[in-house]
Parts: sequence; structure tokens; C-alpha cells
Amino acid sequence: MSPLQYLRKAGEFSTHMAIASFGIGTIFMIAGKLFPQYDWIFIFGLVYLIVEVVLNAIVFIHLFYYFTIHKSEREYLAVKMLLMLANIPVIILYVYLLFFINQPF
Repeated sequence: MSPLQYLRKAGEFSTHMAIASFGIGTIFMIAGKLFPQYDWIFIFGLVYLIVEVVLNAIVFIHLFYYFTIHKSEREYLAVKMLLMLANIPVIILYVYLLFFINQPF
């Protein structure tokens, strides 16, 4: 596999990971709002949040490393990194909605 093919696969993986993180996080947030009486949803959600932050950080650092090395692919990698960073405000919003707004849907 050539370095360019590897970069494309890494970019595709990061996109899939960002979309999956958003989707699963949204499911946990909706479940937490719909069923606030079940504490296990919040526990699983927090564990998921911690695991996803670590995994997304590893993938982001990996992309950033290749961003610094491969100057010809910077635009492609920058878009992939920004897509991953777009989950940060969503996480903050979901945590705010779950813990500071006590109204169910």
C-alpha cells in the first residue's frame, strides 16, 4: 500500500469514526433524556464519552502527524481533522442538556 493510499484510508476511517461517535452519542443523549430514571444509561454514556474522547484524540493526533509530514495532502487531512473536531461542541451541548437542563423531552 502506497503512502497516499494509506492516507486516504486513514481519512476514510476518521470520517466513519466521527460520524459513528456523533450517532452513538446522540442515541445515549436521547435515551438519557427519555429515561432519566435509569442511572445505568448515564453511566454507560459517561464511559462511552471517555472512551470516545481517547480514541478520537488518538486518531486526530495520527492525522495531525501526517498533516505535518505530507504537505501535498494538507487540505484533505485538514478537512478530516475539522470533521473530528466538530464533535467537541456537540459533546459539550449534550453534557449540558443532560446534566444542567432537568426537563425531559
